[in-house]
Amino acid sequence: MEEGTILEWYVSKGQAIKAGKALVNMETDKIVTDIPSPKAGTIVAIYGSVGETIKVGSPLVEIEIEGVLGEAAVAEAKEPAKEEPVEEGAGVVGTMELAGKNAYLPASDEGPSKPSTEAKPVAKVLATPLARAMAKDMNIDINKLIGSGPSGRVTKEDIENFKPSNGRVEPAKRTETVTFSTDAVTYEPLSQIRKTIAKNMLHSKQSTAHMTLFEEVEIAELIRIRDKFKLKFSEKNVKLTYLAFIVKATVQALKEHRQLNAQIDLENERMIYNNRFNIGIAVDTAEGLVVPVIKNADQLSILQIAQKITELSDKARDRKLSLDDMKEGTFTLTNYGSIGGIYATPVINYPQAAILGIGRIVKKPGVKGDEIVVGNVLPLSLSVDHRIVDGGEASRFMNRIMEFLSDPVLMIME
Repeated sequence: MEEGTILEWYVSKGQAIKAGKALVNMETDKIVTDIPSPKAGTIVAIYGSVGETIKVGSPLVEIEIEGVLGEAAVAEAKEPAKEEPVEEGAGVVGTMELAGKNAYLPASDEGPSKPSTEAKPVAKVLATPLARAMAKDMNIDINKLIGSGPSGRVTKEDIENFKPSNGRVEPAKRTETVTFSTDAVTYEPLSQIRKTIAKNMLHSKQSTAHMTLFEEVEIAELIRIRDKFKLKFSEKNVKLTYLAFIVKATVQALKEHRQLNAQIDLENERMIYNNRFNIGIAVDTAEGLVVPVIKNADQLSILQIAQKITELSDKARDRKLSLDDMKEGTFTLTNYGSIGGIYATPVINYPQAAILGIGRIVKKPGVKGDEIVVGNVLPLSLSVDHRIVDGGEASRFMNRIMEFLSDPVLMIME
């Protein structure tokens, strides 16, 4: 992480602050997070206004600590921050663990499913410290509010404008006015996420030798099995999608073709083969395409994979992904078919060796025996780093995935 953009200040000059309490809300290149105060004292100076970008290592605030003056104050400021309890999801700029450069893909109309417009209850809603204090004083259950701040954060205005109805708290309504400029162009600053996407994708194209393989697989049996079990899954509040089966098939194929689950280390003249199978799932969000990771997917059932896909997709669209959700991916899937795309040439999630693109299922005529029949065809696009994966190995890997998808019982028997 190199910089962060200020979204909201929680403190002002002259205000007392406790160690661990939130100073400011910032958008980094990975997440939106509160920055806690490393010390207790009084705010004597604030650097940066809302919308301004601050580099890691630059000052955010100056804090006057009671009884600490002169050289002692300088020495105190140089001491590392102590481990203090902070609000869940908070991190410190410059010290939080990185999700890695492969956390984002280019923006597109991709994603496993269309985002739901219904508000989903959460165990603990995001809120500013002031909003929490006001809600407590006014005896309001803040977890029933949907905030109007960044990432749905509840703000002071949401508390002031709430309307009780039938014993429940109605969220403050967010109104947006769409205007059209008569100017030839409109300028908008790049978000931290968009800057990261642009930088990482350019790095991927410049650092890898892209090659893309296209295939089609008939999946009538997979459709039959999904239709048979999707009701049982829904009774467990799990949406059974084709993507869950594709994740399972991919993991099974990766076990047999480890070059696809590897990366190259030219500096040390070696290959790095991953012994874990962490599958990244590209999810389309309003801010751009992000890639949460299903950890140890080889140890999960179809049901568990489907649960993970739903959980991570919802968190991605609500901007509630943690750093742990987005790191350590070894292979990536991108499902542009859910929007309607058939074929694409996916960009590899560097430094991974490959990425599998999934197109829209289409009906096509095919030959079965001596007859022409209508088949349900799933298009697949596999982009590989040709420095790591040869064409023959890419074809064998794709063929194995197609075997599993055309005869899903094989995935259970393997």
